[in-house]
Amino acid sequence: MPSRTPLTVWPLEGIPEIEDGADLVSVIAEAAAGRLQDGDILVVTSKIVSKAEGRFVVADDREDAITAETVRVVASRRTPSGFTTRIVENRLGMVSAAAGVDASNTPEGTVLLLPVDPDASARAIAGGLRERLGVDVGVIVSDTLGRAWREGQTDHAIGAGGVLVFEDLRGATDAEGRPLVVTMPCVGDELAAAADLVKGKAARLPVAVVRGRADLVGPLDLPGARSIVRPLERDMFRLGADEAYADGFAAGAASLSSSEGGVGSAD
Repeated sequence: MPSRTPLTVWPLEGIPEIEDGADLVSVIAEAAAGRLQDGDILVVTSKIVSKAEGRFVVADDREDAITAETVRVVASRRTPSGFTTRIVENRLGMVSAAAGVDASNTPEGTVLLLPVDPDASARAIAGGLRERLGVDVGVIVSDTLGRAWREGQTDHAIGAGGVLVFEDLRGATDAEGRPLVVTMPCVGDELAAAADLVKGKAARLPVAVVRGRADLVGPLDLPGARSIVRPLERDMFRLGADEAYADGFAAGAASLSSSEGGVGSAD
């Protein structure tokens, strides 16, 4: 088996507090000047992308902002502390808690929404850095999400520019020579999670560089992170357990009522 290039991940220091209208390409290019090479992948926290894009919303009640960003409610639970946690599908097709609405590290009375189009944002940053610095880099825009069936959170790719988000191994063989039929690692999410190990949540290091997977870097028009979202028709868990039960019970009651009504009208 051929040896792999060592993977190195480090935070990009020198990124200032980002404000509405900031030129992220210039900010990142200045911090990264002379430090990047072809094949590097930058993982950029979605919060600074949203701040630069002015995605602030005045909202005394974060719940109202979550409702406005919600396309479909998957599950809703009242916590012991009295808060309600909503797992919803947002306008980007992502299923997550609170529709990605963030109230941390934002001005009083405001919340921060996700970028309008994270893939377009990632492509713009990647393209700008390629032009400015003369190196072929890829960009992942990341956000923190929970995972079904597992406690805790990890960073995931919600935007991608110039980098493969899947490593399609279908049709290859494993170490024992057996064919791989469904193996398709989501390297976009793996890159985002690896970068989060060095960025941290409170260290004010919103950008990290991953080196060692130049094979994943390519044209800016590669499919973005939106391609990671599973289509609704293939979602086996589109509702929470309680919600699915309630829907089934309601459908059964409606069917029974209709049937009884039909019998009565025939007499």
